[in-house]
Amino acid sequence: MDDMAGMGLRVRDAVERDLEFVHAIYVPYVLNGLATFEEMPPGVDELGARRESVISAGLPYLVAESEGRIVGYCYATAYRPRPAYRHTIEDSVYVAEGYGGRGIGSSLLRELIGRCEAGPWRQMIAVIGHSGNEGSMALHRRHGFEPVGTLRSVGFKLGQWIDTVLMQRTLGESDRTPPSFDRHPEG
Repeated sequence: MDDMAGMGLRVRDAVERDLEFVHAIYVPYVLNGLATFEEMPPGVDELGARRESVISAGLPYLVAESEGRIVGYCYATAYRPRPAYRHTIEDSVYVAEGYGGRGIGSSLLRELIGRCEAGPWRQMIAVIGHSGNEGSMALHRRHGFEPVGTLRSVGFKLGQWIDTVLMQRTLGESDRTPPSFDRHPEG
């Protein structure tokens, strides 16, 4: 857990009762932003199913709590479904409206990276919606991500074509050693 002195910010595992707040944070991103390519906000039940999928894969799903209020959340998911990608994950970080620039995203991402480094994963990818999303790119740079490419005009939302910026950072041993095959490659 990350506890930022002076801000009263605590990063912890998300629980079911947090999903209403996660939903309230995510809906404006879906309806008004370009950080996600989702166009219709998922319901709380769908977000719950997504959280369960993350947890059942052994990955973290975290919230940032300040003075009893959920002010951000993050999680990691498989980067791609094919077995050869099983050591690569993708991060997602969302901060509540009006709470940007307070270190919440940084606290969330730091904890997410730390937990993922403790697992079998070797690479973390950030797929940043909208090449003008300087805040997200700066956040990821601060945590060791490097830009590796831009996919131009791969989405169309809110009347405009949208790029995605790919950033990547290593986790743990990275590609210096072969992975451990404690599990069958299929799961």
